[in-house]
Amino acid sequence: MSFEFIRKLPSPTEIKAEFPVPEKTAALKAERDKEIADVITGKSDKFLAIIGPCSADNEDAVLDYTLRLKKVQEKIKDKVIIIPRVYTNKPRTTGTGYKGMLHQPDPEKKPDLLAGLVAIRKMHIRVMEETELMPADEMLYPENYWFLADVLSYVAVGARSVEDQQHRLTVSGMDVPAGMKNPTSGDFSVMLNSVVAAQAKQTFIYRNWEVATPGNLLAHTIAVNKHGQNIPNYHYEDLMRLVNMYNARDLMNPACVVDANHSNSGKIYQEQIRITKEILHSMKHSSDVKKLIKGVMIESYIEPGCQKVGDGVYGKSITDPCLGWDESEKLLYEIAELV
Repeated sequence: MSFEFIRKLPSPTEIKAEFPVPEKTAALKAERDKEIADVITGKSDKFLAIIGPCSADNEDAVLDYTLRLKKVQEKIKDKVIIIPRVYTNKPRTTGTGYKGMLHQPDPEKKPDLLAGLVAIRKMHIRVMEETELMPADEMLYPENYWFLADVLSYVAVGARSVEDQQHRLTVSGMDVPAGMKNPTSGDFSVMLNSVVAAQAKQTFIYRNWEVATPGNLLAHTIAVNKHGQNIPNYHYEDLMRLVNMYNARDLMNPACVVDANHSNSGKIYQEQIRITKEILHSMKHSSDVKKLIKGVMIESYIEPGCQKVGDGVYGKSITDPCLGWDESEKLLYEIAELV
């Protein structure tokens, strides 16, 4: 086999021991986790705003951005829970290009997975300590989840991964909400099948162990596209279709977070503002939609748009284009008014 084994990486236990979550921060996270879980289960009527860069590519810029979120959170905490997107793994359709900070702590240098593991854990902990906001990340590699299991309050499983059995089974052992996107085919039934699997008890092989999981009743859907094309699925009719499909299933805690970017916006990042407002309007129009929709996912950074690796604009996405800070801040306040 043409594998070059470069070096054996430390175990998650070793990495966690070297870079532990401070006790005070862990206690805050436990409180935050309960608040977020209460939204998913319907015990709380607050709205989730999962917002941040397409990819967290620079620690200083990410901290700058999330500290701004902290100030907004204090003003809207009675209605909205902000979960910062600190996405350190970037799926690539063709397998090429920048794959996130895990692979390249410095996007302009060659991959270094050991340095990446350390960098992403340190960045997540720094966000938690300095902002008291608890982050979200995408689970691109199920076996790597254990490196971050104690720092994440929300996990997303992407459209390319949601049909994979190992992703589904790993989610079944999580203690925090996990959003399952509809697949690249756009099929809602596949997305719901993934939630069924994630909510069920499972036994499987994980990191060379036979493990058993209790099922994650906080697993839910993330709506992002339709028919496998850049066709939006955030319209009222689409949300009602999802309501009806949920009702036909024996699932706990029916819940959906709508992705306002990607296929829903056709990657026209400014459309996220209009899309978010339309979702909130649909929630006011229908009690069934209001009961199902728990939040929205928004791609946002300091500077609007995107740039190429090496352009050097501070706080500007090097992957998908994002809303800039000024329009993001305004949108968060509008969400609080409309929810």
